[in-house]
Amino acid sequence: MDNIVYGKTEGIKKRVLEQLQSLYDLHLDQGQLISEELALLLRDISESIGREVSVYVDRKGIISSVSVGSDHAVSLQDTGSRRSLWRLSGITAIHTHPSGTSRLSGVDISTLKNLRLDGMAALAWKDAEAMPLLSLGLITDLTDDGVPVAEEFGPYSAKEAARIPYGTLLQTIERILGKKTRSEKTGKEVERAMLVSLHWGEDCSRYCVEDSVEELAQLAETAGAIVAAKFVQSRPKPDPVFFIGKGKVEEMALFAQQEDIDLCLVDDDLSPAQQRNLEQALGVRIIDRTGLILDIFAKRARTSEGKLQVELAQLQYLLPRIMGQGASLSRLGGGIGTRGPGETKLEVDRRRIRDRIGFLEAQIEKMKGARRTQQKAREKSRIKQVCLVGYTNAGKSSLLNALTHSEIYAENQLFATLDPTTRQLSLPNKEVCTLTDTVGFIQRLPHQLVAAFRSTLEVVKGADLLLHVIDVSHELHEKQEEAVLSVLKELGVTDTPILTVYNKIDKLPDHEGLKKRLDREESLAISARSGEGIPALIKKIASFLNEGKTEVTLLIPYTETKLSAQLHEKATVLSESYGEKGALMKVRLDKHDVKHYAPYLKEET
Repeated sequence: MDNIVYGKTEGIKKRVLEQLQSLYDLHLDQGQLISEELALLLRDISESIGREVSVYVDRKGIISSVSVGSDHAVSLQDTGSRRSLWRLSGITAIHTHPSGTSRLSGVDISTLKNLRLDGMAALAWKDAEAMPLLSLGLITDLTDDGVPVAEEFGPYSAKEAARIPYGTLLQTIERILGKKTRSEKTGKEVERAMLVSLHWGEDCSRYCVEDSVEELAQLAETAGAIVAAKFVQSRPKPDPVFFIGKGKVEEMALFAQQEDIDLCLVDDDLSPAQQRNLEQALGVRIIDRTGLILDIFAKRARTSEGKLQVELAQLQYLLPRIMGQGASLSRLGGGIGTRGPGETKLEVDRRRIRDRIGFLEAQIEKMKGARRTQQKAREKSRIKQVCLVGYTNAGKSSLLNALTHSEIYAENQLFATLDPTTRQLSLPNKEVCTLTDTVGFIQRLPHQLVAAFRSTLEVVKGADLLLHVIDVSHELHEKQEEAVLSVLKELGVTDTPILTVYNKIDKLPDHEGLKKRLDREESLAISARSGEGIPALIKKIASFLNEGKTEVTLLIPYTETKLSAQLHEKATVLSESYGEKGALMKVRLDKHDVKHYAPYLKEET
C-alpha cells in the first residue's frame, strides 16, 4: 500500500481508511495554506471517527503524510526536512480538533517550535454541517539564545484561510529568521549575495562559465557571504552599460527585492561606469571578481608586509572608481599653491590615494631590499631553496606541515595563506634545504595583486626547485595547472626546474594506476593529509637538488687546513676520518668543482 495512513488506525472502517488514503491525491496550489475542499474533508473524516486527523503539506502543495490520533491528540512525526539552521522545515502541519476549539494547545506550539515547521494549523467546527474555523501558529522571531518565538493567528474561516498569501508570508519570515540566525552565529549580520556570470564569445577553453561561477561561489563563501542564487547569461559580447543584458538586470532586480539580497557579485571585471549603473539598477552593492579577491586578501593578510601589499592593490583598484575630473587631476601636485578653492573633495581624495600609493610602494621596496639581503645570505650558505606553488586550496600549507612537521595555518578554504612561510627540510642524504609556502594562484588573478605581491613572489624566482602542488581530486585540476603555469610565466619564472606533485589522492576511489603512471612521468601522487607518498617525495626532492653533484673521496694533508675548512663550507661532508697523511673526507660537491680538488682525489677501495 503506497498511501500509508499513520497513527491509531485500529477499528477504523475500510471505507474511512480509503477516504484517508485519498487525501494524498489532493494537491493545493503552490503557496496555499489550505483549500476549502481539504478543510471540509478533514472535518467530515474526523467527525465520523471521533478522532484527530492530521496532514503534512509541503510548499508545492503536496500532502506528504496522513495520520490519525486519539480522540484528543494526534502524534506528529519529525519531518527531518529542515534545509539549514536558519530555514524552516518546508512543511505545514494541519490537524483537527473535533468537539473542541481551534485554538492551538501547548503541545501544538511546542511541536511547531521543536520541528521548526512552516506553520501549525488547527481546525474546529461547531457541528457536522458548520464551516470549519482555522487557527494558525507561526515562528516569527528568535530569542537571543536562538529559541524560536511562536505567535498564533486567527481563527479564520476556511474560505479566508484559503486566500492567505501563505507562500509570501513564509518567505518574509525566513528572511527575518535568516538575518537573526546569522547575526547570532557570527556576531554580525552575514550578507546574502547573488552571483552573475556572463558567457560571451566562443572561447570556453579556460573555464566554462558554469565552472567559473562555482569558483565565484567558493570565493563568496570564503569572504563570509551566503550565496542565495546564481545567474548565468550568454551574449555575443558584454553590454557596455550594464555588462549583462537589460532583461537580466530587471530579473535580478526583482529577485534582489523579493529575497532581501545585500550584494551582487559579478564573475568578471567591471568598468567603474558599469559598476555604478548596476548598483543604481539593482539597488544593491556591486562587487566584481577583482574586488572580491582583494577583500579576501585583506581578510587573510597577517604580516605587516602582507597588509601593505593588499592595501596597495586595493588603492590601485579604487583610484579609477572615484568619480572626479579624471585625467585633469594629474596637474594637482598637492603642494603650496596647488590647493585652491577649485579643488573639490573628490579631487582631494584622489590626490591622497595617489600619495598613499607612493608611500606604500616605497615601503614595499624597502622590504624588498631586506629580502634580497636574506636571499644573498642563503646563496652564500649554499643552502638549496624549494618553493611550493599551486592553485589556491591545492594543499600547499598542509604539504609543508607534513614535510617539515610544522603547524602553520592550513584550512580547506581559498587563500588560507598569503604570507610566505619558510621552514627547514632535512633530506635523507644528510643535507638540508629551505621549503617556502607561497600565496595560491587562481584563474584571472587580479593584475593589481600580481604587481603588489611581486616582491613576495620573487622568492619563487630565486628557488632551486619548484613543487607544483595540484589538487588531483578537483575535476578541473588540468585547467588549474594551466592557470598556475600562466602566472609563473607572467612572473618570468621559466628556467627553474618544476616537480609536479598531485595531492589529495586519498579522495580518489582508486589511485594505484594513477601513481604508477605519474612515477613514469617524473611526477608524484601523494596525500598530505594521510602521509601517503611523502617519503617518496622527500627522496625525489633530494634527487632533484643533487643533480649535477657527485660524491668523491679526498685526502687532505694536514698542511692544507684552509682547504678542509673550504670543503666544510662549500660541499656536503658525508664522512671524515684522520690518518697519518691527513684527513680522509668523503664529500658531495658540484661536478664542475671536482677539478679544483684533483690533486687530492683518492680512489675508493
